[in-house]
Amino acid sequence: MNKTVSMAAAALALVTTMTACGSGSESEGAGGGAEGGGGGDTIVLGFSQVGAESGWRTANTKSIKQSAEDAGFELRFSDAQQQQENQIQAIRSFIQQGVDVIAFSPVVESGWDTVLVEARAADIPVVLTDRAVETDEDDVYETFLGSDFVEEGRKAGRWLVDEYADSDEEVRIVELQGTTGSAPANDRRDGFAEIIGEDDKFEVIASQDGDFTRSGGQEVMQAFLSSHDDIDVLYAHNDDMALGAIESIEAAGLEPGEDIKIISVDGIKDAFQAMADGKINVVVECNPLLGPQLMDLVEKVHAGEEVPERVKVEEGVFTQDQAEEELPNRKY
Repeated sequence: MNKTVSMAAAALALVTTMTACGSGSESEGAGGGAEGGGGGDTIVLGFSQVGAESGWRTANTKSIKQSAEDAGFELRFSDAQQQQENQIQAIRSFIQQGVDVIAFSPVVESGWDTVLVEARAADIPVVLTDRAVETDEDDVYETFLGSDFVEEGRKAGRWLVDEYADSDEEVRIVELQGTTGSAPANDRRDGFAEIIGEDDKFEVIASQDGDFTRSGGQEVMQAFLSSHDDIDVLYAHNDDMALGAIESIEAAGLEPGEDIKIISVDGIKDAFQAMADGKINVVVECNPLLGPQLMDLVEKVHAGEEVPERVKVEEGVFTQDQAEEELPNRKY
């Protein structure tokens, strides 16, 4: 009798230990219904976020958390702190936990094949959000929800071409790129280059990674200004880098928006305020409020319904003359 009780207690302790190990993630949203993974009535969603590197990302995270709660899902949330190895570890933890659906916004495009194959083998559907991946494997994710980053780069390039349509003088551009290897950095660079490459007067004289952060934008722009005294245009891959760059431009005694025209991408409230103040010339919108669409897709893939391979977000382009009117409408 005592031996039987002891064995049962040991088994219970082992199960408890296994349940508690390997997560490192934060469980949020509607409770109940699904302990230790899927199998209950509540959909359990494991989500790995890039980090909190920008105002855009903060708004994106808030939208996902709120939308999961509104949908009645159990959200297991992990912040990768912009490290791919952290995301891979989080995804493997979600697989071990047996969540119903995995979603993540990849830090970089490549290097996901192994862990995505593991999710497929576990029969857990994967949804990509905001950023896509490069993979040689088939059927390792259900759908990609996000922006067309190449088109965002094209929009930035088209504005620049129109702005200098009546000038034959050389236009010298510096480019603040996002995190090296990330989809938005690669695509925004390529789309922009595609458009300005049609006219020889446009030249990118310097390009460097600012890691999508305000401090990175400030530091890299300071280096650009130290090396070049002939900058006409700054193209920043996101608003936080643009706002950091403005600090360096002003510290150099120059007037942002006038001495150096600034093109940025995202559309956060601070950038619209900078546009209203004349410091940014144009912002290409990239909408972070993907939560409701993501939860709809999660519900559908969990139910085995077919979903489009790619779901795009509608976005616009805003200039200084629109900034003040649009500013109150910014939700992030």
